Amino acid sequence: MAKIAIVYHSGYGHTKKVADLVAEGAKSSGAEVSVYDAETAIVKIDELDNADAIIFGSPTYMGGVSAKFKEFCDATSKKWFTQAWKNKIAAGFTNSGSLSGDKQGTLQYLVTFAMQHGMVWVGQGEPPASSTEHGGKPEQINRMGSQTGLMTQSDNAAPEITPSKGDIETAKLFGKRVAETTVKWSGK
Repeated sequence: MAKIAIVYHSGYGHTKKVADLVAEGAKSSGAEVSVYDAETAIVKIDELDNADAIIFGSPTYMGGVSAKFKEFCDATSKKWFTQAWKNKIAAGFTNSGSLSGDKQGTLQYLVTFAMQHGMVWVGQGEPPASSTEHGGKPEQINRMGSQTGLMTQSDNAAPEITPSKGDIETAKLFGKRVAETTVKWSGK
């Protein structure tokens, strides 16, 4: 059974909801999934060595990862030095309150972070929503049109009612894709 760790930071609960949806999708493929908020992941960082894949998630704040998530990234320097995560599968997701919010900057940071660790990146895999409306309709799969990783959008409302139906389904499909890719890569 493939082991997947999800490490995320969530300032208001929206990114945590996305992390849980990604976990649900990964579990639907039979993966064993552990979910860590960034602060807990720092304390339990050695547990991440046992994962076959690590999925990183951060809200997009000011065009990049949150300070709390960056703190986790900085805490991985000893893992980088020993190349403890080399050849593990990596993927990433982000959420923001606006349709763009410069989410691509956050995903690019996560890609670079994973590459520095020698990890193998898995992108979205779902084609962008076809729509004449910019960004697609809220019920569409991959309405943000991201291929680098998962992008979701949450209105400034309680996490119980946002993100949209399409983003929820996209998050589950993303988790499933990462789990299936991990099985192929690891042979588990």
